[in-house]
Amino acid sequence: MAVRIRLSRVGATKQPTYRFVVSDSRAARDSRSLDTIGHYNPRMDPVEITVDAEKANKWMSQGAKPTDTVERLFRKAGILPDAS
Repeated sequence: MAVRIRLSRVGATKQPTYRFVVSDSRAARDSRSLDTIGHYNPRMDPVEITVDAEKANKWMSQGAKPTDTVERLFRKAGILPDAS
C-alpha cells in the first residue's frame, strides 16, 4: 500500500481550511484517513500551519511520501530542511 501525506479539504463553501492527513494514495481526497497530523489555514494573516512534527517524521520514516504541496508547507514550517 502506497501511503501519502496530503491535504484534505474541510470548511464551508468559499472558506477552505485543510488538514494534513496520512492516507492510501488510491483513496479519494476527503475519504477516511489513517492519521491526522495537523492543519493548515491559508485564510489567516499570516498563514496558520500547525503540524505534529513527531508524527510527521514517524510516518515519513515508515515510507509515507508527502505531496509536492505538503512538502512545500513542511519546509515553510521547518519540518523538512530547505532544498538548496
